[in-house]
Amino acid sequence: MKLPDRTAKPGIQEQEMATSTLKQLTRLLKKLDSETTQIELLELGEKIELPVQALRILATYLEYTSKGKPVALIPVPTELTTQAAADLIGCSRPHLIKLLDKEEIPFTKVGKHRRVKLEDVVEYKKKLKARQKKYLSKIMSADEADGLYDS
Repeated sequence: MKLPDRTAKPGIQEQEMATSTLKQLTRLLKKLDSETTQIELLELGEKIELPVQALRILATYLEYTSKGKPVALIPVPTELTTQAAADLIGCSRPHLIKLLDKEEIPFTKVGKHRRVKLEDVVEYKKKLKARQKKYLSKIMSADEADGLYDS
């Protein structure tokens, strides 16, 4: 199946429908406790079973669409090139290579080329964000102690 190439900005009517549908879907997702569910396509009178994760992805699509942002669905490989990993983290490829050499992110070599698992890059990015948040809290606390914020 070919993935739709949908990068155009959604129209006002599409945004309004997405907002309404997102509210309903979010409410229903909170009630689901299994990994699969059935939905019915009323126009066709058919029910299909699908993973609840697919509905969560749909909710994400609706969230962005409701805000007028274009959405694209891109399959993600489980192993990334160093450039793809650097792009995901938001750093340069040479910086990523330094992180790999310091063993901050695990990697494998395929011939002369390094490959990085997607999960490892995502985990590193989470740790990086947590560290940034911690340092930002310390800076804000120090600024408050110095009286730089109005009470």
